[in-house]
Amino acid sequence: MPQTLTLDIVKQAVAGTAAAFRRVVELQPAGGPGAKVFPPTHLADEDGNKYATEQRRIDGKVEECVLLDSVQSQANRMEMALQDAIEIGRIALPLIAVDFSNTPVAVYVDKITSLQAPHRIADAILRDSLLDGKEFRSESEIGVALDRANARNATVLFEHCPTALVFGMWDSTALHRKSDLGVKIPRAITSEIIGVGVVKGRRTSSRIDPLQIVSRDIYEARAGGWTADRAQAKLDEKGNPISFKDGRPSSINHSNQPPTIEDGGFTMERAQQITVLSLPALRRLKFPIDGVAKAETDSAARVVLASLALCAATLASEQGYDLRSNCLLVATSPFVWKLIDQPGKESPEFGLTGEQAVAIFRQAVEEAKAKGLLWRESELTLKPQERLVGLIMQSRTFNEAEGDGKATTRRGGKPRAEEDKGAE
Repeated sequence: MPQTLTLDIVKQAVAGTAAAFRRVVELQPAGGPGAKVFPPTHLADEDGNKYATEQRRIDGKVEECVLLDSVQSQANRMEMALQDAIEIGRIALPLIAVDFSNTPVAVYVDKITSLQAPHRIADAILRDSLLDGKEFRSESEIGVALDRANARNATVLFEHCPTALVFGMWDSTALHRKSDLGVKIPRAITSEIIGVGVVKGRRTSSRIDPLQIVSRDIYEARAGGWTADRAQAKLDEKGNPISFKDGRPSSINHSNQPPTIEDGGFTMERAQQITVLSLPALRRLKFPIDGVAKAETDSAARVVLASLALCAATLASEQGYDLRSNCLLVATSPFVWKLIDQPGKESPEFGLTGEQAVAIFRQAVEEAKAKGLLWRESELTLKPQERLVGLIMQSRTFNEAEGDGKATTRRGGKPRAEEDKGAE
């Protein structure tokens, strides 16, 4: 029976020689063994493969595997779990937000935080915003301090965006520097979900139009949109009607679509989520106060970051494994962390619930504050520059003119499910 993880155990692990906290969770499709799941798709390679498949050696056996959720996507999910916990008052941590309210794009996007922006505190969305009327990165006190941040001087990141120290960041977007060599912090926690013992499946698709619209020409209408009436169509320079896209009813989502069959989905023996928190990655970070680094201050900050990482992973798992359409997984093993320490010795196991993880994190923060480390619990609010708002408006106008109906911005939430938001 695993013992319960405590703050003292985290402190000892961070201060000692342990390599990592590791958690492996066994998963199955919610539909049960044999139910098909759909991994994320990618641009097809030269062989037409759109799924990330590979062979892995697991328990001494070569297994056919497929990637179900990448390291990048898992980081996003952990950050969104933290964002949710902040919004309901469960935890408090330094957060920077760009507030789009009272702008022409507020109907599309209300707020983007450093937990949602693709490159966290170094993201271009924050860069192109104002703090008290000053450009955030090039003029504000916090932004300028970021230029001096690195692994041995990480205090400013701890104070304003500690999640960048957990999930990684690369400050490659700053335009005010002559060099693009910004701080690069490797991610301390990694997690991925793979399908093991997989067999590729097939999928079919079709559409039967209840209106029974048949093939005929579709044109751009003079009044905007589309029309099937030549008399209402826009004309080109030669007086011919202009086709709407390819000129077929399917271009406006009408008419039947014949059945198709293609590669799609996998059945699998099982899935695994593998999560690793690197303790050496945290030990490389130093947190000087007024230019002076102290061992006790460094240790307190590292413990906060370890607790934050464990909290993020635990809260995300408790939200479930609904990865995407047709890819709902359920855990078939308990959430148990192993402390990987002494070679040749059995690794101790620890249970950790969301409530326990939150309590450890809160206690670690209070102890760090007592050591003189700053921890801002109120949101730092930026306002977007007019040129950023203008760019969003132009992009929306372009997309609407193209008729794709796809939004380029979202009202909060995860920006892009499979995008890397930090340094490798």
